[in-house]
Amino acid sequence: MALPAGLFLGRASLAVAGRTVLSDLTLHLTARRIGIVGRNGSGKTSLLRLMAGLVAPTSGQVRLDGIDPAADRRAALARVGILFQNPDHQILFPTVIEEVAFGLRQAGRSEAEAEAAARAVLARHGRGHWAGAAVSALSQGQRQMLCLMSVLAMAPATLLLDEPFAALDLPTRARLARTIAALPERVVMVSHDPAALAGMDRVVWLEAGRVRREGPGPAVLAEFTAAMAAVAETDADTDLTR
Repeated sequence: MALPAGLFLGRASLAVAGRTVLSDLTLHLTARRIGIVGRNGSGKTSLLRLMAGLVAPTSGQVRLDGIDPAADRRAALARVGILFQNPDHQILFPTVIEEVAFGLRQAGRSEAEAEAAARAVLARHGRGHWAGAAVSALSQGQRQMLCLMSVLAMAPATLLLDEPFAALDLPTRARLARTIAALPERVVMVSHDPAALAGMDRVVWLEAGRVRREGPGPAVLAEFTAAMAAVAETDADTDLTR
């Protein structure tokens, strides 16, 4: 699968309720595997939402494969899919097949076409027997996998993953990590945990809404880990400004 042009941010800033959460970000990301790392509150999720076009920059520009994802939502939906940290914030329907087919119906497929495509996605991931299952019967990890399959059904070229391993036990996390690693799509993954981003081609380190460092994954993660170890030696959690 040929990778597309990628993600470009030109002096992009974002303010929410009058508070600046991202400041003057300039990035051009074309790698197949991209990590976004930073402390809690550094703006990682906001950056992902900006890339997906769920919010528009307050100033500057964002481009996804050459389009403005916030202004051209139809084009963006055909190119990018986002997986939120909590699957319960994403799931809408009571059964698995309905959930996977929903996006396809929204894209203009008939009910029969959407269901056939949804069943094909489930079968491709070894979960064809889930089709008629109630979402309420699924575990946290299974619901996260359901959300991922629902996104993959739309065949986006780029996947944006927000802390996909949060609240998962170790075996479930390992299974989901294997699935993500095998995907041909470009993956942009957010995490505060450097271990979750091991193997990423490029990593963006955010600090207080700004790019602290962007570069090859191993080098940036090593620098981030060392910096966080230094912070841990202080009483940083007593600072009420964070």
